[in-house]
Amino acid sequence: MTTRVYTHPDADRHVTPPGHPEQVPRRRSVLDALADLPLDWHDAPLADQAELLRCHPQSYVDRIRGSIPTEGWQMLDGDTHAAPGSWDAALRAVGGATDAVDAVLTGKAHSAFVAMRPPGHHAERETAMGFCFFGTVAIAAKRALDHHRLDRVAVLDFDVHHGNGTQDLLWSEKRAFFASSHQMPLYPGTGAADETGEFGQIMNVPLRPGSDGAVARAAWGRILDRMIGWKPQLVLISAGFDAHADDPLAQLDWQDQDFTAITRAICDAAAVSGAPVVSSLEGGYDLAALGRSARAHVIELMETAG
Repeated sequence: MTTRVYTHPDADRHVTPPGHPEQVPRRRSVLDALADLPLDWHDAPLADQAELLRCHPQSYVDRIRGSIPTEGWQMLDGDTHAAPGSWDAALRAVGGATDAVDAVLTGKAHSAFVAMRPPGHHAERETAMGFCFFGTVAIAAKRALDHHRLDRVAVLDFDVHHGNGTQDLLWSEKRAFFASSHQMPLYPGTGAADETGEFGQIMNVPLRPGSDGAVARAAWGRILDRMIGWKPQLVLISAGFDAHADDPLAQLDWQDQDFTAITRAICDAAAVSGAPVVSSLEGGYDLAALGRSARAHVIELMETAG
């Protein structure tokens, strides 16, 4: 059973202003890096708006929909811009993640990677920020819990920036274990170790600027030891590749092989409880490093697919 990859050209209709780091070529760099791998390619469907309501109120969804311009850009915050194609792109990012959850939980795939943009892990319940509109991975987790009636889902985030949105959306969800490694200090300024969720189900591991792959692997060893005790039935990954040493937006010192090692460790830990794995693209802003790191990540997902 091979790994599914979800993507769609609508992602390229989410056009950001010139010089913006979350740019259209990011998706192409990932797809080019994966092109020769034996993957099961699928179009990311448009999510039903009901999926958004698993994490966001109707008033927020309506506000985002109403902010989409007919031309040019509408600023949602200082670094988050809506373009004419952003609505469909955001819906397909969510739709790819929820369809991937359906696929792995119904035995159609054992792992999946969603190569879409915009990213999602900074979007809070009623706030678009950090290039993000909707909490893609948190919505996918809620679909697994509420639609598929799972009891325990793990959400793991190795983006260099803390997933404040995912944390906000899952803060009171006792069925979801959320763990993040991230540089601190760095945007968005959240993710201290004492932020543990309403039920102690959140684990933040801040990393100092300059931390290398050895530090990262040790951190993820601690995270995964705890996750194994959680016995998740599904593992979701917010896969940001901006902890790479070449990335322009942060100061961690990870290399390609660190994404290989961390992904392999996540997949091995998921296998302990027989949990399938779904990963969604988050950050990564050096195009060459993004492509190489995403390829290393997906190859490890393929290995766990058998």
